Amino acid sequence: MRVLWPALVICLLGFASQQPGSVNEVGVVSGVVVDTAGGVIPGATVSLRIGQRVEQTVVTNARGEFRFEKVRAATYEIDVSLSGFTTLTLKVTVGQKGLTPLRLVLMTGALEERVIVSTDSRRERMLETPPAAASPEPAVMAGRGGGVTQLPIAPQAYAPFNTEAYDKIDENRFHRVADDPLSTFSIDVDTASYSNVRRFLNQGTLPPADAVRVEELVNYFRFPYKDSQEGAPFSVTTEVSACPWNPRHRLALIGLQARRMTVERTPPRNLVFLLDVSGSMAPPDKLPLVKTAMRMLADTLNPSDRVAIVVYAGASGLVLPSTSGERKAEIQKAIADLQPGGSTNGAQGIQLAYDIASRSFLKEGINRVILATDGDFNVGVTSQGELIRLIEEKRERGIFLSVLGVGTGNLKDSTMEKLADKGNGNYAYLDSLHEARRVLIAEAGATLITVAKDVKIQVEFNPRTVGAYKLIGYENRILQHQDFNNDKKDAGDIGAGHTVTALYEIIPPGEPLEGPGVDPLKYQQSVKPNAAAKSDELMTVKLRYKQPDGDTSKLISVAVRDREGELTPNLGFASAVAEFGMLLRKSEHKGHATWTTAQELARRYRGEDPDGYRAEFVRLVELAAALDAQSLTSPQSRR
Repeated sequence: MRVLWPALVICLLGFASQQPGSVNEVGVVSGVVVDTAGGVIPGATVSLRIGQRVEQTVVTNARGEFRFEKVRAATYEIDVSLSGFTTLTLKVTVGQKGLTPLRLVLMTGALEERVIVSTDSRRERMLETPPAAASPEPAVMAGRGGGVTQLPIAPQAYAPFNTEAYDKIDENRFHRVADDPLSTFSIDVDTASYSNVRRFLNQGTLPPADAVRVEELVNYFRFPYKDSQEGAPFSVTTEVSACPWNPRHRLALIGLQARRMTVERTPPRNLVFLLDVSGSMAPPDKLPLVKTAMRMLADTLNPSDRVAIVVYAGASGLVLPSTSGERKAEIQKAIADLQPGGSTNGAQGIQLAYDIASRSFLKEGINRVILATDGDFNVGVTSQGELIRLIEEKRERGIFLSVLGVGTGNLKDSTMEKLADKGNGNYAYLDSLHEARRVLIAEAGATLITVAKDVKIQVEFNPRTVGAYKLIGYENRILQHQDFNNDKKDAGDIGAGHTVTALYEIIPPGEPLEGPGVDPLKYQQSVKPNAAAKSDELMTVKLRYKQPDGDTSKLISVAVRDREGELTPNLGFASAVAEFGMLLRKSEHKGHATWTTAQELARRYRGEDPDGYRAEFVRLVELAAALDAQSLTSPQSRR
């Protein structure tokens, strides 16, 4: 079966010169990225370069637009990339009279690559590139005032292998309130699963079930919860409505909004980048992606910030000592000089990175090691236990660890999630430069600035109004009930501006519960409900948290009542993402969920979407539905 991938359409809207006839004339190159249906595509990375030197890099905005300022007349290569699409490279010569508007359509897929080149709306050419073509011929078309050369470059080939590792997820089950009225878990602000799932779908395959962590899919999105009160690190929002995939059930939402922080209030940063430069990091979606992201981050550094770079590959080394953010040229050069090679000795690199961070420790600032790797710790690690103990020890001294996963075929997802969890940091997967920009720049506060640590949630359900309940996701964050009051028990942390969302599917009393039950107990006396149980409260949500530099937790308690009426906007979109996750996992609890209902919910409750992430989600649901249908009709599925 031939598979056509989504289309990437780039309209270069022209080059405006200020001084016609001058070889150094300065102007603007701008454009928009859309799909074949005319829908804009936010988040595409567009780079303008001469040879190997990148002149400017921008990311398309929510309207799919990009713009290069102060561009001089010359010959450039314009690279356009987005996760899952073949990178498009245009060799463009801009003459004295500017550049005729150019329209290109790139179809990517395993069997076909199509390019449409146009100098105006009335003239088009189509190039068919066979799948085996390693070096397609350029298509040259003359424009007014200069030539335009369009050169599609085939992606670099690497030996196929797949050693990706994911921990097995045993999906949460329904609990009868009569047997267990408490649900206790640690919050999770990781988003790696969503971008990793997006990577699989954009590459034309459904993700492994264990790569799908539903809570990370939901928490990828920001929700407009109420702001935290003065002095509180986060606010608590609760909402209840009918469950979309089972109307006889209820769906309850618990939402946290962390205190936002302005750029002016951001404390100084002591960052140590720990970069895997082993041979496995050579592909463009690994070390080259990390280098470009770091160069973008370097441009945002303040003089009070400090950055160091440690690398590891066979042996660890210090590439850049702790350097002030005002010395950007030195930082940029150190990044540019990074090259992959060798095997991986991750443990030695982490020890050196922590040593550098300790020497430059900022008492009133952010102290963080940021590990970027495909997760292949295959040389020199004596034991995972020793590695985790090192990370926990440094965590107690105020140096946290965040992990950035990159690449395909070698991703050690389970290892990286565990390291970030133990290091009081977060784990993100970078499937594109746009995602790197989101994590390190657009949402740097949530990534780097912790406003509360060891955040735990415990929910007590009222047996009068709840027959059974199920926490959706958070399977690897479940805590023992007694851990809620144990301040020595580590839990999740929340960064500035973060939102955290948790969903419970609730079965009212009297509704059937599928699955085996428990025989009546012989010796136990039934407990009579007290006055609180006779109220109309559905549940009580309790939260414990510590200040970033504190050791004693504080308690928040919120009573939740059921509410009649339609889905709220928050619940509507969150439930669409939850349905999407359950369908990808082929969950036995998906009820009446379908790809169509998930997409309809997402469209209906998309709401404000300034970054275009929710529009992108709608397209991912559509893509997953097509891949699922294809898998059901493939010859392998009929065997």
